[in-house]
Amino acid sequence: MKKIVKITATALLLTMVSVGAQEKLERGEDRIDTPAIRDGLCVSNVFQSNMVIQRGKPIAVWGWAAPGEEVAVAFGGQRGETITADDRSWKVTLPPMTANAEPQRMIVKGKTDTVSLDNILIGDVWVTGGQSNMEFEIAKVVDGDLEIASANFPKIRLLTVPQLDGPDDKKAFPRLYQWNSWFNRHFRQGYWDVCTPDNVRLMTAIGYIFARRVHLAAQIPIGVIDVSRGGTALETWTPDSVLRAMDTPEVKTMLAEWDRKVAEYSPEASLAERVRNYNERTERLRSQGEDVSGRTPPTEPGPSPAINMNRPGNCYASMLAPLTGLSVKGVIWHQGFNNAMQPNGHAMYYQVFPKMIEAWRGAFGDPDMPFGIISLCTAGEPQDMDNYVSAMCDEGIHIREVQYKTFLDMMKAGDKNIGFASSFDQRRSWFHPQIKVPVGERAARWALATQYGTRLQWEPPAIKEVTAGNGVITLKMTTHVGPHNDGPILGFAIAGEDGRFQPAAADYLVTGKDDRGRPKRDRGVIVLSSPLVPEPVYFRYAWGRNPLANVKANGIPLATQRNDHWTLADMYKNYTGDAPTAAPALSREERNKLLKALRAADLERRLFEADKLIKANIQP
Repeated sequence: MKKIVKITATALLLTMVSVGAQEKLERGEDRIDTPAIRDGLCVSNVFQSNMVIQRGKPIAVWGWAAPGEEVAVAFGGQRGETITADDRSWKVTLPPMTANAEPQRMIVKGKTDTVSLDNILIGDVWVTGGQSNMEFEIAKVVDGDLEIASANFPKIRLLTVPQLDGPDDKKAFPRLYQWNSWFNRHFRQGYWDVCTPDNVRLMTAIGYIFARRVHLAAQIPIGVIDVSRGGTALETWTPDSVLRAMDTPEVKTMLAEWDRKVAEYSPEASLAERVRNYNERTERLRSQGEDVSGRTPPTEPGPSPAINMNRPGNCYASMLAPLTGLSVKGVIWHQGFNNAMQPNGHAMYYQVFPKMIEAWRGAFGDPDMPFGIISLCTAGEPQDMDNYVSAMCDEGIHIREVQYKTFLDMMKAGDKNIGFASSFDQRRSWFHPQIKVPVGERAARWALATQYGTRLQWEPPAIKEVTAGNGVITLKMTTHVGPHNDGPILGFAIAGEDGRFQPAAADYLVTGKDDRGRPKRDRGVIVLSSPLVPEPVYFRYAWGRNPLANVKANGIPLATQRNDHWTLADMYKNYTGDAPTAAPALSREERNKLLKALRAADLERRLFEADKLIKANIQP
């Protein structure tokens, strides 16, 4: 019979939760129901009642018991045995099994104890990774209430991995109700749950929608394991050892900066700084007539940078490492906001991203594991014809570009299991755009087409040839494309050798006339021009953080891309004539100067257009 474990001080340490967890428990803010590693016979918390086990791959089950203890695992008519190692760890691997929607029981037996896990299904397990836009709950999205009301899918199972901290690889995670100071509420983490309207509310919206579509089409059980975490950068999801083996200036500089912060951290200095800030704030509130009698000075230092969630490798060690060795079907990834806040951050992103994908595939024991990339979503003021050029000044666009380039690089190298889906067309000004349902379904389209044999279009249309001459740029596409709704083609900008972009007029190539004298247009060829760019050489598409762009094929957007290689520092020189002081980064003053120059370019175009309109309407 499965034991009910009382939380002791020792067991609490084994949970490996973040700094401050003890105090939160004492205040009743956090509750740990099952520690990461328990006394006596136990299994890793990734193995629970209600879970989904991956079909078609060896089934590794692991846990802990007394050293030298014999442990047996029985499931689905198969049985395996092993002897526990000196460090209490054990692992049993059962043969692959086919999908099975009938609930089954797993029995784990030791010398004196037995663990029984019920209602287990066999199907496909998908991992969702990234930061807050992947983590974003279904309850908060457009039409989320409708999705929740209809979320009666007993064959879909959901698990959210707790957000642990620290640089050391965690062997397991606890099951807990964890306090989130950002949302000022608890989140239930570490549990496998059956998908119901009550249980799905706090689940990743993209992950749930993805699972729903795949389950409805494939008609097999689907499990979702969410390891996303808001505010995290790409490098924290990449093993530290992988990063330290990379020999690029960007990665080496980033690691050196973090190493310096960790080495210079002083608990005494940290506490002194917190007390100083407390005193300054208290005095400011008092001078404003506020009651400060209830305020108490801090008594503990701030956390060390060593356990910061964005220290390189930390989220991989704390949240993905507990899943190492688990068989899964694949991963969908949605991230990039934090890297977009790093000056010239796309350079390092392009270097690290394929290494991260390789590491995740290694963690799950499958070098060919399907990995679907969802590009960075929108944020900020929508791009329009008044701010078109100034909206191009954003590092996030470059992040979105290298996500697509990574996909293309891997696909061209023969990777048949890499996927890609744009999300920028779901336009919202907030950095958490709430239009998530179409994004999850777009990712499901890729999975169904490539992993489940469903005939669906998923690949974004692509540009296969670019030519410049006679005052235009001509783009040959891989397929017919068009604006998503009726109207002009929007989203292209062009520049000459000077690198000064302006939005382009875009139209299909005219190939002749039909039998009624009307122009015949080739919808697979787009011609770009602008009276302000007489000799265009370079183009950009969807080059805005919240871009004005509408080219699609079968509902799939043309991805953010270009044929130039200018950074924001290069653009600064192109538009101001001055060399940046610390290229490839820009100082705040230089960025403001670039924005001013880009706004002037927008104004120049609008005045030109207004003058042209006035002249066209003056009566002779």
